[in-house]
Amino acid sequence: MKFDETFDVVVVGFGHAGAIAAINAADAGAKTLVIEKSAVPGGLSICSYGAVRSARDAQGAFAYLKATNGGRTPDDVVRVLADGMCELEAYVRELAKINNAVVTSSIEENAQREMDNDPYRRRISANYPLPGTEAFYHTSVVDVPGFDARAVYPWANGAPNGPKLFRVVHDNVAKRGIEVRLSTPALRLVADPATREVRGICVGVNGAEHTIAARRGVVLACGGFEGNMAMKEQFLEGKPVFNAAARTNTGDGIRMAQDLGAELWHMWLIHGAYGFRHTDPDYPYAMRVKRFPDWFPGESHKVKLKMAWVLLDRNGKRFMSEYQPYTQDTGVRPLQHFDPVTQSFPRNPAFLVCDEAGRSMYPLGKATSNDEGIRYEWSDDNLQEVELGILKRADTLEGLAIALGLEPEAVVASIARWNKQCEHGTDGDFDRPAGSMTPIHKPPFYGAPMWATLSNTQGGPVHDAQSRIINVYGEPIPRLYAAGELGSAFGHLYLSGGNIAECFVTGRIAGKNAAALPAWNGQAGPGID
Repeated sequence: MKFDETFDVVVVGFGHAGAIAAINAADAGAKTLVIEKSAVPGGLSICSYGAVRSARDAQGAFAYLKATNGGRTPDDVVRVLADGMCELEAYVRELAKINNAVVTSSIEENAQREMDNDPYRRRISANYPLPGTEAFYHTSVVDVPGFDARAVYPWANGAPNGPKLFRVVHDNVAKRGIEVRLSTPALRLVADPATREVRGICVGVNGAEHTIAARRGVVLACGGFEGNMAMKEQFLEGKPVFNAAARTNTGDGIRMAQDLGAELWHMWLIHGAYGFRHTDPDYPYAMRVKRFPDWFPGESHKVKLKMAWVLLDRNGKRFMSEYQPYTQDTGVRPLQHFDPVTQSFPRNPAFLVCDEAGRSMYPLGKATSNDEGIRYEWSDDNLQEVELGILKRADTLEGLAIALGLEPEAVVASIARWNKQCEHGTDGDFDRPAGSMTPIHKPPFYGAPMWATLSNTQGGPVHDAQSRIINVYGEPIPRLYAAGELGSAFGHLYLSGGNIAECFVTGRIAGKNAAALPAWNGQAGPGID
């Protein structure tokens, strides 16, 4: 094993998980390097809503997370995540001191809304009525003085608070003098051939291979396999499933861990909904449908926001509630249905249908990306998308059906049934919240194919409560750690803001634990001191 240079800890990936792991490794005294495959920092993290899921009761948080994981994640891993969430508000506030960022919690925000008698104040809880749901809230960075996201991160196209949170962690990385190398893909881990103890990593540098010793450990924080269509076709039921961002997340960390015998978990689980495809074949992403506030099961009567559309399958029929409690998480699942009678996926694509009133309500889609030279801004009135052909327009429902390749009579019948249900104020077919129902009868009419679209994958290598990656025999692979969405602990139902919280919790654990290991003493090669 000959190495070109030496660090104590090497972190793969520069999103939230990688940044937090590097910060904690450096604070523990380790000489730390961060490598990032993309030409820009931030990963998928910078596209997020920037709301760090926090908890105020560790026992309640544990009970909820255990229930949502459906027995697929060990209790000790769940407990560490629950305990860590209880520390996150204080930790984010501490990090935010570096640039005087303004941090708030959803508890504080709701208290203000109570004082203002705001009828749209949000419920402070997790997503579902499971044990411990009241334990959770969000922590957000809402302002960074003097920070202009478009100037600093012009390539980042996502929610407003995502770049603010990343700016906080980015500044903390810079303050510590941690070296970050962009456009540096990880190629393979270097390990002792007898013990499989990790000794370093081989990376790509301008097309050549470069080997770096990691004397204490390697942290894999390089996300999932959103950008790898072959892996999605193997591990997911539906096909195709498009990604909304992160085309450089191609499962590199998963494969490197597998090379050393890592066990895998949760490979089927994705966080996503449904989205549009651009008519430009070179645009690499699907564009998610408009995100609505989540609603709590049992409280659908509180929903007052009109959803402009319905979804039809290839037979011209509705097949789901278009507005599930957490549509941006579970909305993708019905689209993956396979029909053995027709040997097809009749809901992928599905077809969005709305009318002129719906078209003018709000932007129907939202593009996200974190790539140089790729940024699409969805128009406020959706007319740009009509001109581009993303949305089809027709004067009649029959004409729209023909434009979408659907049977006109079936579409007309489905919309007539929907309109009748809107008159009665009840969706008797799929129980969509009554307050979201709006009729579709004002021409012209609009429609578009809607594809299964994921925000991120949850699967990857198994890790234990210490964030050590575990092999197929249940043993930790020496000196190898995971952080963030690379083998997320979420195994059945996702928790909004949970992956961001997981990036912080497991990043802290992995960075500290890797830095605490004694430096290995192997054969000295070039660069080894």
